[in-house]
Amino acid sequence: MTTTKKNASLGLFASVQLALFLLCLLASTSIIGTIVPQNNPAAFYVERYGAATARFFQLLDIPDMYNSWWFLGLLTLFAVNLIVCSADRIPQVIRLVRRDSLAIAPEQLEKFPLRSERHLVEDVPAAAARVTTLLRRHGWHARTAPLNPGLLCCAEKGKWSRFGVYVVHCSILVILAGALLGSSAVAHKVFRNPLFAFKGSVMLPEGERTAHIFAHKGGERLDLGFALRCDDFTIEYYGNGMPKTYRSTVTVFDGGAPVQTTDIEVNRPLTYKGVTFYQSSYQPFQEYRVALKKQDGSAATTARISAARQMDWPEGGVSYGIINRESQGEVTRRLKIWFTDNQGEPSVFWVNADQEAAIERPSGIYLLTIGQRYATGLQATKDPGVWLVYGGCLLMLVGLYIAFFLSHRRIYVYMQPDETGCHLLFAGDANKNKVGFENNFAQLINKLDSNT
Repeated sequence: MTTTKKNASLGLFASVQLALFLLCLLASTSIIGTIVPQNNPAAFYVERYGAATARFFQLLDIPDMYNSWWFLGLLTLFAVNLIVCSADRIPQVIRLVRRDSLAIAPEQLEKFPLRSERHLVEDVPAAAARVTTLLRRHGWHARTAPLNPGLLCCAEKGKWSRFGVYVVHCSILVILAGALLGSSAVAHKVFRNPLFAFKGSVMLPEGERTAHIFAHKGGERLDLGFALRCDDFTIEYYGNGMPKTYRSTVTVFDGGAPVQTTDIEVNRPLTYKGVTFYQSSYQPFQEYRVALKKQDGSAATTARISAARQMDWPEGGVSYGIINRESQGEVTRRLKIWFTDNQGEPSVFWVNADQEAAIERPSGIYLLTIGQRYATGLQATKDPGVWLVYGGCLLMLVGLYIAFFLSHRRIYVYMQPDETGCHLLFAGDANKNKVGFENNFAQLINKLDSNT
């Protein structure tokens, strides 16, 4: 009774039906993860879907669905199904591949789907030499064995292609292992180390640095072990005011010393010590960056200023301020500047944001650039399983090529002596691409005829 139950359980896990059911279930649940925005604050789901639905989402971890217990459980069940299914069928394939192809009775050749008969005016050894030479010249591995009253030749190609589908199975398991290894839920619950794998974000103002991020799930603060400073944020707009592109210039500090300065753009991330930073968003402040210098190069300064505030630069002997702004939404396009060196009437003028203005004053010419200050929004991801996923995808391509484009092909030639020479029975089969094999089979026989 116990054995029967065990066999029934193995039969369930080894079934193709279970695999198809799990694939459909994973595909349909992945649609949910695409429709419902992921990794937003709890208040976002309450506002968008209502309190009751938001509670239901939290219960099933819908806001972080791909790290939820039930989705990871489906992946694990699918992996078990693949392992059991492969383990159940691979021994049969091994036996088939290792079987001696010459151990076959002549009567079985009569049942092959492809057959053809020929006659050669020469003895069996000479015919065997002609046939094996032809087959080997076209890349076939040919062997012969005596089979009373004549000789049997067997040629094969692609014997190991029968394992192509199991290479695909293996690649899926490698991809699943990479996905689980890079899951923040696995890092928390299995490895007990939230820094092993995580997804988080940080909003970093220009000129400031941070050595931590905040995890998407739960908002946990995660220390990076190094610091990141936003040196500059640049944004370009279309004519209608929509953002065209934005870029962050950042410097990495490790051990207190700068080790790398680079630009982060959309589709051009920064990776350092396994942590990858992606440009994801930005936030404009109602504060402005000022770069001011004398044209003769004798003095220069940088500062931050808010609107309706006077800023003094004692070294340069000037004062300035913002007295008006033209904005589109939160983004400032132009600024009206008040500027004086305490000699004569102040200069009042409009200047475009981030555009250098030359100001002529009795004390000299000053070059002023003023632009809005931003915070760059960076997503940070540490995924130690990403190379497993890449390797699994490459392995899958190899397996799919083997499974769809290669086949196990066999050609038998049974040669028997007769009154005028030798009678040849050709027989062949292939486990896939039977039409293409039929053409190759006919071409080989035709070449034998043309050489006769």
